[in-house]
Amino acid sequence: MFRFLNKVFKKRSFIADNDSMKKYLIVGLGNIGDDYKNTRHNIGFKVLDYFAEQEGLIFETQKLGDVATYKLKGRTFILLKPNTYMNLSGKAVLYWLTKEHIPLENLLVITDDLNLPFGSIRLKTKGSDGGHNGLKDIQEKLNTINYNRFRFGISDVFSKGKQVDYVLGEWTEEETKNLKERLDKSVELVKSFALAGVNNAMNVFNGK
Repeated sequence: MFRFLNKVFKKRSFIADNDSMKKYLIVGLGNIGDDYKNTRHNIGFKVLDYFAEQEGLIFETQKLGDVATYKLKGRTFILLKPNTYMNLSGKAVLYWLTKEHIPLENLLVITDDLNLPFGSIRLKTKGSDGGHNGLKDIQEKLNTINYNRFRFGISDVFSKGKQVDYVLGEWTEEETKNLKERLDKSVELVKSFALAGVNNAMNVFNGK
C-alpha cells in the first residue's frame, strides 16, 4: 500500500492547487504511552501538545496517529503525532501528506537533537537523519532528504554508553523550569513557518 502511496505522492508533489498550498502538515515525533510522555525524545509530541493547549485544540485518534486541526490567517495546520512509535514515523507522514494533498515543502517535522544545547532551536530545509531513527524512516518513506525539520536541542550531557538512557530519560528539574519559554518560542516558529515561509522563519528563529 505504501509503495503505491509513495508513487502517487511523487507524481503529484510537483503539482499543487491553491488549497493544497495553504495546508501544512506539522509532525511531532515521539513514542506513545505514559512511560515516554516526559522524556527528551518526545519533545515533538510535547511541542504539539503545548500548541494544542494554548489554542484550545483537541487531538483525535485517527489512522496512524493523533490529529488536531488549527486555522490561522487562511492557513490550515494539521498537527500530527504518529502512533506508530518513533522508528516507523515515516509511514504516518507519507499517509497524511497523501491523504490531505499537502506538498512536500509544507511539511515540518519536529524532533529532538543531541547536538544542540538544551532549548536551542534550528529550522532546516534538508539534511541527513543524523542517526535519528524517526528521521531515518521518514527519509526512506519519502525517498528524499529534502523536507523541513525543526530540531529542538536536548544537549548531550551523558556518560559514555548512556545515550539511550539519556534520550529516553525525563527532563531535569532545571530543564522543566525553562521548558515553557522554549515551548512558547517553538509554537511561534511553527506559526511563522506557515505564515512567513521557511526562509523567514529560519532567519528569525535559528539560534534563538
